[in-house]
Amino acid sequence: MKDSFKIPQFLLRFALGITFLTPVSDRLGLLGPAGTGNVEWGNWDNFISYTTTLMPFLDRPMVNVMGGIATVCELVIGILLIIGFKTKYAAIAGSLLTLTFIVFMTLFVGIQKPINFGVFTATAASFLLSRIPNYEWSLDNFFKGK
Repeated sequence: MKDSFKIPQFLLRFALGITFLTPVSDRLGLLGPAGTGNVEWGNWDNFISYTTTLMPFLDRPMVNVMGGIATVCELVIGILLIIGFKTKYAAIAGSLLTLTFIVFMTLFVGIQKPINFGVFTATAASFLLSRIPNYEWSLDNFFKGK
């Protein structure tokens, strides 16, 4: 049976990786200052202020910790997806992380925010990627051959 997933899984891995890395770059100020172009936060403080609206039951220092955990998770997931290392697990983690975002966004700012940010798409795409049997052009595939 021919593997028809070679190019789609590669493109999906790359697109999801960028999807996870772009918000990290935004909140670290790498995409420019707040209010310019397509910059959502522009710095860490703006990101934490937004995150506080998603977790009103936590005090600001704890929100800072949770924002840090989410940021590290997004960074690691994005890198793992792009290089194709532990792809299945990175995709599952990405799906669970974005599903968590959906729940908090929907509960505290409404259903429109996760729709606008493409969080439903990222969740579904991550889950789909986790179900693909072979990750061509990946470190997973490279190590599997050894």
